[in-house]
Amino acid sequence: MSDNLKNKVLLVGAGLMAREYAKVLNALAVDYDVVGRGPDSCAAFEKATGKKPAAGGLDDFLNKQSHSLYSHAIVATGIDTLNHIALKLINAGVKNSLLEKPGGMNTAEMDSLENAARINQASVYIAYNRRFYASVLKAREIIKADGGLTSFNFEFTEWSHVIEPLKTDALIKQKWFLANSTHVADLAFYFGGLPLEMSAYRAGNLSWHKYSKFTGAGVCENHVLFSYQANWGSPGRWALELLTSEHRLILKPLEGLQIQATGTVAVNPVELDDVLDKGFKPGLYKQTFAFLGNETSQLCSIDYQTKAMRWYDKISGYDPV
Repeated sequence: MSDNLKNKVLLVGAGLMAREYAKVLNALAVDYDVVGRGPDSCAAFEKATGKKPAAGGLDDFLNKQSHSLYSHAIVATGIDTLNHIALKLINAGVKNSLLEKPGGMNTAEMDSLENAARINQASVYIAYNRRFYASVLKAREIIKADGGLTSFNFEFTEWSHVIEPLKTDALIKQKWFLANSTHVADLAFYFGGLPLEMSAYRAGNLSWHKYSKFTGAGVCENHVLFSYQANWGSPGRWALELLTSEHRLILKPLEGLQIQATGTVAVNPVELDDVLDKGFKPGLYKQTFAFLGNETSQLCSIDYQTKAMRWYDKISGYDPV
């Protein structure tokens, strides 16, 4: 284990995403404990990872353990519980937390969490693992060499025919842009900066979501222009295009990278060093390594996410409370 990863880590959650984190933590040889809720999910977690979780939920666990032992916590639970668990960890004295996206169900929850983190001098980050894709790291290299980004566009189309029959809580489906699509929006604004100005339009509806069609455009903090669109009732997929004076970089799918040079029509694949993305859930290894090593410049901080949520509300049409 690397010297800068000598932390005692608490992994909260025993579902599928928690198993992915356990795979990384095991590979990093990090000392960690796991707390879950139901005995069935805990048993399945142990079978998949070889690590036995404490069942019964976080409250029971904190009452029995010396939580001051934990320097870092990773929260991999449902989006409807992320915020409440993070607040409990902060109040228990945990100073570094990484929450699965989006960190809360609405802007009001994020404001409350940011305030608690500030008062308790705790660091909270949101786990947008796509920031750590090999494709993204390579795109950043190319953009830097080209002299910077000039504009970008992105698509966050979701497959309604797949989502509608899911046995997911209706409240989560009603916030599906936050629950899922912000993976794309976060990545786009990670490259271009948060908006300074933006016009947003929405139309259509679905049985499980207020709107089905989205489009908009604006200018980011570093004066980069952008546009976006999505139609959840039509074919499509997530995509991001990044433009410089020298190249158009195409992430479609986001795990891959294609490049088009100025003055040409040929679009060619870019070779990637993506061994870790193939061995683990893409982006997760490097994201977890960065978090535990306190190398946080690429992570989504709680204050950044609180600002971003206001733009996400505008894109999606969600109520901030």
